[in-house]
Amino acid sequence: MSFRGPEMHLGDVLKAIGLIEEFTVGMDFRAYASDIKTRAAVEGQLQIVIEAAYRLKPEDEYLCPGPDWRKIRGMGNILRHDYEGIEADKIWNTVRDDLPSLKAAVTKALATHFPSSS
Repeated sequence: MSFRGPEMHLGDVLKAIGLIEEFTVGMDFRAYASDIKTRAAVEGQLQIVIEAAYRLKPEDEYLCPGPDWRKIRGMGNILRHDYEGIEADKIWNTVRDDLPSLKAAVTKALATHFPSSS
């Protein structure tokens, strides 16, 4: 496995959020909840966000302050181990309420610490 530092992991978070935005553009909750393909695609990209958060070392988190990295990692337990209990409204609320601020924090961190990647 090649070395991937925090710049790459933060970039993975940003890319996954961008895809989630593409998948859900123009949707409301009802449309999202009834579209199994979009739900699966969003959950898959959330897994990438979560995995990238796991791969950030504790000392890397200072590069991107603000997001609750522990909470983000904890969501992985739900998606991996309680997959039959995943509630569409909780995922939708994450997409609508949490991802915009995560995207903003990661975008700022990349621009501040890794300007060549932005």
